[in-house]
Amino acid sequence: MSISAKFRQIMQSIQQLTSQIIDYILSAFARIFAPRDDNYPPTGTQPFEGDPPRKKHY
Repeated sequence: MSISAKFRQIMQSIQQLTSQIIDYILSAFARIFAPRDDNYPPTGTQPFEGDPPRKKHY
């Protein structure tokens, strides 16, 4: 393998690695700022249905 072909192969490997790193970071960024995909029911505030304790237990 000639020096220029080896150099070209190294540069291509560096370009692919850089591209993979950028894709990894951008996919994480897209997942963080994407619309919610959870289906939790909206519960809101729950009323208190009990008596407060008479003594404070510290």
